Amino acid sequence: MSDDPLAAIVPKPEGERAIAALREEGVYDESRTVREAGEGALALPVTHPPTETDVHEVIRQPEPEVRAPGLEDLLAEQGWSDAEIERVPGSWAVIGSVILVDLAGCPREAEVGGALLELHGGADTVLARGGISGEHREPSVRVVAGAGDTETIHTEHGTKYALDLARVMFSPGNKRERHRMGEIVEEGERVLDMFAGIGYFALPMARGGARVIAVERNPVAFRYLLENAVLNGVEDRIDAYRADCRDVEVEEGVDRVVMGYYDAAEPRVDGNGEADGSYEYLPSAFGALRDGGVLHMHEATPEAELWDRPVSRLREAAANAGRGVEILDTRRVKSHSAGVAHVVVDARVGRSG
Repeated sequence: MSDDPLAAIVPKPEGERAIAALREEGVYDESRTVREAGEGALALPVTHPPTETDVHEVIRQPEPEVRAPGLEDLLAEQGWSDAEIERVPGSWAVIGSVILVDLAGCPREAEVGGALLELHGGADTVLARGGISGEHREPSVRVVAGAGDTETIHTEHGTKYALDLARVMFSPGNKRERHRMGEIVEEGERVLDMFAGIGYFALPMARGGARVIAVERNPVAFRYLLENAVLNGVEDRIDAYRADCRDVEVEEGVDRVVMGYYDAAEPRVDGNGEADGSYEYLPSAFGALRDGGVLHMHEATPEAELWDRPVSRLREAAANAGRGVEILDTRRVKSHSAGVAHVVVDARVGRSG
């Protein structure tokens, strides 16, 4: 008789319920991974045939996939104490061949970096990330393990991003929003991306059929924007300008404007540091949009002011420009910092009155 381990077959929709029941019964095998078992079914690893959990059948599973150990498991094997492991980061981002991780307060950084490389076999460099600073939003990073190559190509929902993580920023938490922008554009739409960076939103929108005016003033990010347009085969759909977005004239109204820089909605302040009711970038966005076009405004907003602050800023700036706005959607993208959320407001822009 075969000595291959056992697996219980259940329908996919019943997977989570069945796993919980098998754990309660004490027969779920945590050392192996769940695998698909044909169309619409899952093979759940078990140590013994279940007697209390309803499953379709129990089979022998040749060549089972062993569950990879986690970071804490690897460090524990190296002799780390429980107190040290408590200071280990609970999450990190794999961007192409680079692992980006916040190691603030973490002991033995090099050992953590080595363990992360062991967990992610396709990666070759681990970077400890600091803050973002300067007018070009430049990242602060340190190599803590691996080859030290900070340049990579990251693929996300089919879009390829070439970048140097030591020179340009990349936010893993914006992944869903980048994908969404590629899904909502229509073939032939004209879009203005006011803060294009390396093509975070411009690339998926161009791949979705839009014609994108992409503006970026950081010379390094601009070089990658051009490279990425070619890399994704959309160079004929992206008109790139290395400039301040306020200086780019759009002759005909565009269908959509993306303001992906979340400080761009900040009001101007007077000599006393008080808001004077005017805005640096929103007038340019309204000036570019056709009647009925859509604006996607990103902002870093204190939790206590959701959604009043971003919406009121948008309405005030629109009124100043003689435009009217209809709020279409408000979305929380991710946490920005303690008590502050990165949000997006979608608004249809028309003529006032």
